[in-house]
Amino acid sequence: MALSVDSLPTFPRRLKQARKHAGFSQKELGIRAGLDPHVASPRINQYERGTHEPKLETAERLAQALGIPAAFLYTDDDLLAKLLLRWASMTKQQKRELVKLIEAAPEK
Repeated sequence: MALSVDSLPTFPRRLKQARKHAGFSQKELGIRAGLDPHVASPRINQYERGTHEPKLETAERLAQALGIPAAFLYTDDDLLAKLLLRWASMTKQQKRELVKLIEAAPEK
């Protein structure tokens, strides 16, 4: 019986989400992350199914290939995940303004 995407651990779920958001096939992502083309697709498939989890170095290369912060792949907080996806496409000025806004908000 196949696992639903929602029942997967965080890393596989986020990796698949980011890959689809980027519009990459599993093979394309693997190759962009520096995996051997002959194992790129099966390896990414194993990561997305939760069969294997990559070493941190590999996860960082995957994140770089996807244009996202590696933290996105590990957060189980959906709101933080959305922020991290947007963060990657923001300019430095936009990031500074967002941080100022957050710092100005009252703590609860």
